[in-house]
Amino acid sequence: MDKKDLRIIFMGTPEFAVGTLSRLVEGGYNVVAVVTQPDKPVGRHQDHLQPSEVKQYALAHNLPVLQPVKMKDPDFLAELESYHADLQVVVAFRMLPKVVWSMPRFGTFNVHAALLPQYRGAAPINWAVINGETETGVTTFFLDKDIDTGRIILSKTFAIPDDANVEYVYDGLMALGAEAAVETVDAMLQGNGEVPSMDQAPLAEGTELKPAPKIFKETCQIAWNQPAKRVYDFVRGLSPYPGSWTTLAPSGAVLKVYGAAKTGEATQEAPGTISVSGHRLLVATADEWLELKEVQMAGKKRMPANAFLNGNRAIEESVCQ
Repeated sequence: MDKKDLRIIFMGTPEFAVGTLSRLVEGGYNVVAVVTQPDKPVGRHQDHLQPSEVKQYALAHNLPVLQPVKMKDPDFLAELESYHADLQVVVAFRMLPKVVWSMPRFGTFNVHAALLPQYRGAAPINWAVINGETETGVTTFFLDKDIDTGRIILSKTFAIPDDANVEYVYDGLMALGAEAAVETVDAMLQGNGEVPSMDQAPLAEGTELKPAPKIFKETCQIAWNQPAKRVYDFVRGLSPYPGSWTTLAPSGAVLKVYGAAKTGEATQEAPGTISVSGHRLLVATADEWLELKEVQMAGKKRMPANAFLNGNRAIEESVCQ
C-alpha cells in the first residue's frame, strides 16, 4: 500500500499534537480530515473564541476540520464516517468512545508522551520531571476502552538531564512522538494495515505504578517540608507552565517560582524560612537551602531572583508557606 492510499484522520488539540500532524502532512501522508476541540472562549469577558493550535495548522493547510462537542453526537459520527478513514492517529486529544476508535478498518493509535504503562494520564511530561525521572519517552499504542492501556506498537526513550525543565522535555518528546507516529504508520503501510503489537507488560514486583493526572492550580503549590531535591524537581517539572508557587506570610502575596538551584548547603531552619545572601534568594527545605533563580510576584513581571531582590530586600522578613 502506498502512503497516498492510506486515508488518515488526525485527532489532537495542543501544540504538542501539531508536531505529529505536520510530520504527516509535510511527509506526503494522506490526512483527509482533522478532529480537534471546539474553539475556546478567551479574554476578560470570554467573548473571543480562540482556535486550537491543531485547528490553526489544519486550516493553513486546507484540511477539513471537525470540532464535536460530544464524541457520540450522531451528526459528528456520520460526518466522521463519510471520510472512510483507514486509520486514526490521536495525539493529546480526549478519551474516545468505542464507536469512534473502532471505526477505521485498521483501528486507532495514540501517541503518548511516556513509556507506558508508567505515567498514564493527562500530564505525563510534567509528572516525569516532578518525580525526578532521568528517562522518559513516547509510546504508540492501539486505543481500547480504558485510558492508555491498549496494546503497544513501539516505544522510544528520551533522556532527562538533571537541569532540564518541562519545556526542554516537551520539545524533545514532540519531535520524538512525531517520529514514532511516522514509523508506526510506515509499519502499517508495509503490513497492509497489520502491525505487531503487544500487551502492556506487568510491572516488576515492588515497582510502583506512577500516574500522571491533570494538573490544577492547587497541584502547583510548593511543599517546603520536603527535601531540596524534591522541591527542585517540582519547580522544574512545572516550569515554564503552569509554574509552581508559594504564599508569602504574613502578607499572603503569591510568588511564582520558575527556576531553582540546589546549593548542597545544610540548614536547621524551619522549612519555608527565607534568607537573602548577597544577590542570592534562599529558602529552607527539609534538609538544605534551595536557591530561587527566577521568580514572579503576582501582578509583576517574571525576572531573575537577583533583579527581584533589588526592590524586595524586605522579603527576608516573610516566610514561604
